[in-house]
Amino acid sequence: MTSNVNTRAGCQALDASDPLAPLRAQFDLPPGVIYLDGNSLGARPHAALRRAQQVIQQEWGNDLIRSWNKAGWFDLPSRLGNKLAPLIGAGENEVVLTDSTSINLFKVLAGALRVQAGKPDAASRKAIVTERDNFPSDIYMAQGLTEWLDRGYRIHLIDTPQELATAVNAETAVLMLTHVNYRSGHLHDMQAVTAAAQEQGALAVWDLSHSAGALPIDLHAANADFAVGCTYKYINGGPGAPAFAWMAPRHHAQFRQPLSGWWGHRTPFTMQPEFAPGEGIRRALCGTQPVVSLAMVESGLEVFAQTNMQALRSKSLALTDLFIALVENRCADLGLTLITPRAQKQRGSHVSFTHPHGYGIMRALIARGVIGDYREPHVMRFGFTPLYTQFTDAWDAVDALQRILLSKDYDSNTQQEAVT
Repeated sequence: MTSNVNTRAGCQALDASDPLAPLRAQFDLPPGVIYLDGNSLGARPHAALRRAQQVIQQEWGNDLIRSWNKAGWFDLPSRLGNKLAPLIGAGENEVVLTDSTSINLFKVLAGALRVQAGKPDAASRKAIVTERDNFPSDIYMAQGLTEWLDRGYRIHLIDTPQELATAVNAETAVLMLTHVNYRSGHLHDMQAVTAAAQEQGALAVWDLSHSAGALPIDLHAANADFAVGCTYKYINGGPGAPAFAWMAPRHHAQFRQPLSGWWGHRTPFTMQPEFAPGEGIRRALCGTQPVVSLAMVESGLEVFAQTNMQALRSKSLALTDLFIALVENRCADLGLTLITPRAQKQRGSHVSFTHPHGYGIMRALIARGVIGDYREPHVMRFGFTPLYTQFTDAWDAVDALQRILLSKDYDSNTQQEAVT
């Protein structure tokens, strides 16, 4: 699949020959809208509405509490985890869907620190290394955990990936990274980074929120220790959909986390007063599960069964290559700066440009039906979800962007909305 296209007709030809094009029909995309924000909230599968009606009308409405058994509500976190597992290179019964990414990160980070606390050099391993440009919630959760533990743990923030070589050392307990940076789209080499961290005795915790469902991931091949991620971006599980948690089987037996709710108990309905952790990844569960939200995730996961991650990655790279080339050819000298890596091996599935008036420009694009999003400082993000994004979407988005920049038809003083 080539992205060397300089006409809209050429983009139409790419769409016509795209083997993934039929999957677009499975999503409810509004007419007249170019949706380039699947990296923030995935589009709704048509099947999700039917599934919601089934859960609410039949399973809840008619079968009531019997559905915990009859409809399999109790096993949803594990059953859906097994459906998601192939997307991230995980095995059977190694993934659960539950809670939010932030809460799951808190749990696995606490578990990782507990694993390290049992080692002979625990007294000297007090650093959690992460990027200053990591998603803020990840840093906040680490800060909050270290403050509550009050055992000398500290956060070590680095400013470039190159600093990892020296930042991770004998004092590092955990390396906590997001696989694809939320702002720039930079993709870490998970296998190499994990190996380097483990050589120093550190554990590797990965946030897959901007890579799960967008590109091939193999947690086992990378020998990762722990991973979390959301399902409402490329997996199209719906706004605020439950996240997922994974840990390497070698950590199952000793894993403990402080949010020891009854859903993580070995036998929750024996109602014992003492907590006894369940088997394996079920230890990452906490309280009663949000069934309606969980059920929606299945509709997104079912689309992935009709393709494979290599095909999705191939299209993603072609789309992002095309978009970068079109912007730089048609919007040259108009104030845009690319911050996403050009090298395919270092790029996720979204492209980010900065502009001094980035927020106003993005609002102008959205007003014209081209939906991306904005992140401080001055970053305009454009997400390319290969399940439903077309090559003509890239062309038409750049066409609108060029017109806005040339005419300066944007408000540079637009007040930012609560969600950007």
